[in-house]
Amino acid sequence: MSDRLPSGRASLDLVLGGGLPLYGINLVIGPPGTGKTILAEQYLFHNASKEQLAVYLSTVSEPLDKILRYGQSLTFFDKSKVGSSILYEDLGRRLNEEGLGGVLAQLTGLLREHRPSFVVIDSFKALRAYAPDEGSFRRFLHELAGQLSALPVTSFWVGEYEATQTTDAPEFAVADAIISLGFHRIAERVSRVIQVLKLRGSSFVAGTHAYRISPQGIDVFPRLADPREGESYVSSLDRTTSGVSMLDEMLADGFWRGSSTLVAGPSGSGKTLLGLHFAFSGARLGERCVFATLQESPEQLEHVLGGFSWSLNEPLIELMYRPPVDLYLDEWVYELLDVIGQTEATRVVIDSLGDLRAACSDELRFREYIYSLLQRCARKNISVLMTQEVPELFGLTRLSEYGISHLSDNVVLLQFLRGDSEIKRAISVLKTRASAHDPRIRQFEITSSGLSLGEQFLPEQDLT
Repeated sequence: MSDRLPSGRASLDLVLGGGLPLYGINLVIGPPGTGKTILAEQYLFHNASKEQLAVYLSTVSEPLDKILRYGQSLTFFDKSKVGSSILYEDLGRRLNEEGLGGVLAQLTGLLREHRPSFVVIDSFKALRAYAPDEGSFRRFLHELAGQLSALPVTSFWVGEYEATQTTDAPEFAVADAIISLGFHRIAERVSRVIQVLKLRGSSFVAGTHAYRISPQGIDVFPRLADPREGESYVSSLDRTTSGVSMLDEMLADGFWRGSSTLVAGPSGSGKTLLGLHFAFSGARLGERCVFATLQESPEQLEHVLGGFSWSLNEPLIELMYRPPVDLYLDEWVYELLDVIGQTEATRVVIDSLGDLRAACSDELRFREYIYSLLQRCARKNISVLMTQEVPELFGLTRLSEYGISHLSDNVVLLQFLRGDSEIKRAISVLKTRASAHDPRIRQFEITSSGLSLGEQFLPEQDLT
């Protein structure tokens, strides 16, 4: 038998270093509405059986009938387990009549009668109000923890604690694990985050991790971080086309396979079109491509493609459209990695980084995610092209603060430049890692065939 307790969600077990250690006291904390009860029930229904009985004890925070009613809306809630392998009991009446002593007496009786493998007390924080003084509560806590620790029981104490109480409340010192659920506000958008504050005798993935509550329970998206310590891989020496022959010449015969490319420019400069060239040229060569867009819906994109004789019906192109509204960067990254794995794609287009950046309040965390994504793709020789909109219509002065240019192997800049009597489009290659490139600024046009490069701008032309 494993010494770890699985949650039924591989991603949550990953955060917990393989799962919660068995026979520990686990505090599940957070404000109302964060899913604490759901998480506790998720553990019980995944692990309880007739051989490993579970007892769910409600106190005075939430009526037992309400817990059962809302629990039945979840797909993991198996009615056949209720009363057979999972027993629901109400401590509220005993607590109101006899105080904490009554709770200990009832719990002791349940432990002796049923010998459960799992015990949940919800809400545990509500018990504190029934202690006449701090010393009485500490004595109750000591006796309760002693009883549970002497038996092969894994327990969950659920309560509306704040993370700041970890240094004050004695429950936190007794607990072997502390899992904090909470909210994170970004402007008018509120996301959910989970964090392991304590996990005695075990490693875990530090930091906050996004999660969603769905009918399947709590789905966690671990913080993506690839330090790559001690890891190495062999880079491909092959070149791959950008889809535009004259741009390939500027790049000294295209991109390195497995490299990352940032295409930056103002709105309407042709960034998405260059990404489409990259995707459909790969499809013509038999390569699978994931086109991950947050800009155009499938209908809008199909309209654009129709003007260039392309179609989303191309079997080697996988469209992944996610609107930027209510977007979790953490969830999006894992979904993209899943799609890449399922399709065995060798090319990926991300359109655009600006929408992803808006979904993340922390600049360092955003760059960490993009770095980790690019590293995972590089190790599998998957070529990535990313677009980034910049605000300047003419004369770009800074690029690094708008994206992750320093993490990209190649940087291509699209611009609007003033000609004699018209605005012209121009393209230039600012950077190619481990490769030579043509640094000159070239004109280009958008025609029915796509992006068509022209002559270079002459020095006497106005390039502002």
